[in-house]
Formats: sequence, structure tokens, C-alpha cells
Amino acid sequence: MAGSTAGTSLARRAHLVVTETPTILIVDDTPTNVEVVQSVLEAEGFHTLAVGDGPSARAISHSRQPDLILLDVVMPGESGFETCAKLKSDPATADIPIIFLSALDDVKSKVNGLKIGGVDYLSKPVHGEEVLARVRVHLRIRAAQRALVLEHRARLEELRTAQSAILVKPGDCPEATFAVYYKPLEEAGGDFYDVVSVDSEAFGYFVADVSGHGVSAAFLTSAIKALLRQYTGPMFSPEDTMRGIDSVMRQILGEEQYLTASFAHLNRRTGRLSVVSAGHPPLILVSRSGQAQTLQMDSDPLGLFSSVVLQRKGLRVSRGDRFFLYSDGLIESSPGGGRRLGLERLVDSCVRHRAVPLAEAPAAIAGELRPVTGIVEDDLLLMAVEAFP
Repeated sequence: MAGSTAGTSLARRAHLVVTETPTILIVDDTPTNVEVVQSVLEAEGFHTLAVGDGPSARAISHSRQPDLILLDVVMPGESGFETCAKLKSDPATADIPIIFLSALDDVKSKVNGLKIGGVDYLSKPVHGEEVLARVRVHLRIRAAQRALVLEHRARLEELRTAQSAILVKPGDCPEATFAVYYKPLEEAGGDFYDVVSVDSEAFGYFVADVSGHGVSAAFLTSAIKALLRQYTGPMFSPEDTMRGIDSVMRQILGEEQYLTASFAHLNRRTGRLSVVSAGHPPLILVSRSGQAQTLQMDSDPLGLFSSVVLQRKGLRVSRGDRFFLYSDGLIESSPGGGRRLGLERLVDSCVRHRAVPLAEAPAAIAGELRPVTGIVEDDLLLMAVEAFP
């Protein structure tokens, strides 16, 4: 329901883009020219603003956000071409269409105006009907473009909401004692995680990274979730789970598309943690005393090969131990180094945050490795699990 509401809201905004009365900014240092153009536009119901120089045009464009600008070329001080270039370099005004009005009617001037970002060029003296016709055409083009952007945003928001809805939350399965930090690069991410309750004392923790980003990768997450549940249970070993997912993924993934994954099966009765990797970064285990180890494995991604090579490692866990599953966005492009240094920094952060409450630990670790102000080039996902509650 939330996704539907968001989509409806954005669709309504798209409709308003088309129906609200447009505002036209007229920029000309000759008052008579301004009066003529204003009278033509206002007679047809448009709102108008008027200034006589480039700096004023840029200031009012930034604050009032007109729907279109009619811009003289030859003005004292800053020329219309210079004003246009500065407007286009400012993200706040870059998408406002600009029509040049100028007595310079040579081809070179017209081409120059269009090259620096103008959408049209009218020669002076202007004719009212021509001004109206050109203004209306470019306003309709802009309205259509903005409506299309809002429509795409509405669809992506619905997809993001749907994807978020299928991601299990710690409160949905409190007995599994886990916490997650998840920040997709785009509206819908290619990283995916899930937690499956096998029985009251056994749980499966799954993290995957689908190659690529955005919609095509995100659509696969619901299929992966269904497969994980289908192939997890007392009848299936951790390897069986991964091979079951692989067998279906090979049929539905596109050419050269694949997913890396790590599946950790925790049996609290026996204190045994079994981990199967499919080309994924290694699980990190941190003991209560602060000793850390990474489970490095040489294995294939899922969905690529007719016979996938998987590796499984098992180890004992004790009360106070935590383990961490994550995607490579946390360790790749590490500031000051590559993937290896990124992993070292992640392990060090996991150790130093071992006493932080579990619910807060993933966000604290991710925030240290990938500050909000830093450059993020991939989805970010980190799951922390307390071996025993």
C-alpha cells in the first residue's frame, strides 16, 4: 500500500507539471522590448517576470525557478551567451529552457546560442505570434520531460518499496539475533540478504550481490528469496541450498549476469557454524575476546557455469561470538588502498565494535568505512549476527 501511495503522489505531481500556469522570465536591457513581449504573453494568460541584465536574470532564476527564459544576447556587461552558460552550469537552473531573442541573426550567432544550451533562437524584431508559438512548443516539451521523469521516479519508488518489503527485518525474526545495515546505490539495489528460521535452534543467513545495479538486478531478489526458502531446511545441506539456487539462476539470469553469495548455517544445539561461499567476500568471525578470522574460500559465483564449484567451511562458535556477512561495496575502492586493505579495515572495525549493541553495530561499522560524505560507488550491505542470544 505504501508503494501505491507514493506512486499516486508522484503521478499527481506529474499532472501538476503540465497544468500549472507557466512563468516566463524576460531578460532584456531595453524596456520597450520587455513591454512588447510581456503584453503578448500576459494576454494569453502566462505569468511573467522581467529583468534587464544577466546577473539579475541568474539571481531570479535561482530563487523563482521560471519555466522558460526569453534572453536577449547583446546586453551591457554580461552578454546573453555568458548568462546562458552560467545558468546551464548551475544545477539549480540547468534544466530551464532558454530562447534567445537577438538582433544578431547571422548563422554563427544562432549556432553559438544553441551550442551553449539555448533551445531556440528568435531574431528581432520579434513577432508576437511567433514568440507565442515557440514558447508554447518548448513549454510542452519541458512539461512532458518533467512528467516522464516523475513517472519513472514513481515506478522506481514502488520498486524500492516492494524490494524493502521482502527484506526480513530483525524484528520479524528476533530469535535469529541479527542486525543489518543496507544502503542501495540506486532506488533499487542489487544486493540482497535474508534470514531463514530452520527450526527453533537453527538459522540460515544469506547475503548475495547480483551483478549490475538498479531495476534489472533488483527484480531478481524476490526470486532468490523464494528459492532460498525452497532449498533451506533439514532435508538440505548448505551446499544443497546454494546448488538449488544456482540451478534456477542459470535459467533466468541474462548473458554474463551472475550473483555472488555467502550462506551461513548456524546450529545452536551443536554450536556449529557452516559456511558456503559462491565467489563472495569471506565471512568474518569475531570472538568475544576480540580474536578475528576470515573464512577465505575459492569458489564460483552462481548462475554462470553448468557445474558450479562451491566450498564449505565449518567452525565452532561460543557465547559472545559474532560473525559478519557483507557485500563487496564495503571493501572495494577503499580510500587509500584496494580490496585487500578494505577487508583489513572492515575486520579491524568489526573487532573494535564487538561490544557495541548488536542493533547499532552494522551502521556504526559501515559509517566508519563509508562515511556519508564519502563517494559511494556500490550498494552497501553488512549483516551482524550474535551466535548465541
